[in-house]
Amino acid sequence: MATTNKTNIPWGALGPWIALAVTCLFFTSQSDRFLSGENLSLVLQQVMVVGVIAIGQSLIILTAGIDLSCGMVMALGGVVMTKFAVNYGIDPYAAILCGLAVTTGFGLLNGLLVTRIKLPPFIVTLGTLNIAFAITQIYSEAQTITDLPPAMTFLGNTFNLGSTEVSLGTVAMLGLYALAWFVLRDTAPGRHLYAVGNNPEAARLTGINVNRVLLFVYALAGLFYGIAALLSVARTGVGDPNAGTTENLDAITAVVLGGTSLFGGRGIILGSLVGAVIVGVFRNGLTLMGVASVYQTLITGILVILAVAADQMSRKGAR
Repeated sequence: MATTNKTNIPWGALGPWIALAVTCLFFTSQSDRFLSGENLSLVLQQVMVVGVIAIGQSLIILTAGIDLSCGMVMALGGVVMTKFAVNYGIDPYAAILCGLAVTTGFGLLNGLLVTRIKLPPFIVTLGTLNIAFAITQIYSEAQTITDLPPAMTFLGNTFNLGSTEVSLGTVAMLGLYALAWFVLRDTAPGRHLYAVGNNPEAARLTGINVNRVLLFVYALAGLFYGIAALLSVARTGVGDPNAGTTENLDAITAVVLGGTSLFGGRGIILGSLVGAVIVGVFRNGLTLMGVASVYQTLITGILVILAVAADQMSRKGAR
């Protein structure tokens, strides 16, 4: 059985890349502007927030959990850090740390409810989604926070790479993926995470503290949502209480399209980056073709169903 899994992993990892290549080829044939450096840079800027959220979502899904609250927690973190800096005059770097602490705290709360009270992750995060949304609206008074200090919008700046402008936020996203890839691939905590997702009881019998791993994963995911909040603030230049309304589903879509199994224990973190880019490429390409946004949402939903169906068939074939 172990030999079969090792043989199948490379092909599963190649799937998202092949899908991305085919998608890019299609839209290249439909629009001359698609392959321009300016447009491809724009795609990466558009997906950098969802891409970073997808890192946290990937960690949770690898443990056979799910986090529906990620988008709203991100929005709360963005409102906290911007409101602290603008309304209260707190040093912007300290305000950013406060926002990160809030999102990490929400992740920790999710983890405690899952590990201590043994509630299903779906129910827990559905509840904290609504809690985070309500707190965000109440705390911000449903008002957008503007006039942000430069320190909060720094990651929205760009630099020239040849003739193409590249966002610092894009570089930050790629750096975070590289770090997550290394940790999951080459460290003991990464191996423990996969073991818990694959079979928590077997992991416990080998000496792994399953609850501690899960608690750490949910808290770390919350930290990633806070970083995504900073990227969102940097990209838009405001603290928007209405941000995050679709990011939770977009992040799950990215993770599933990237080949991470919703049943846990299987997946490569870089696949989530590819999944986020696939979603971004579809939306960008369809926009260039003049397709209405409602059809973009329809196609994204179909892609998710196909990806989950492929994962299900793959699991049955491996038995």
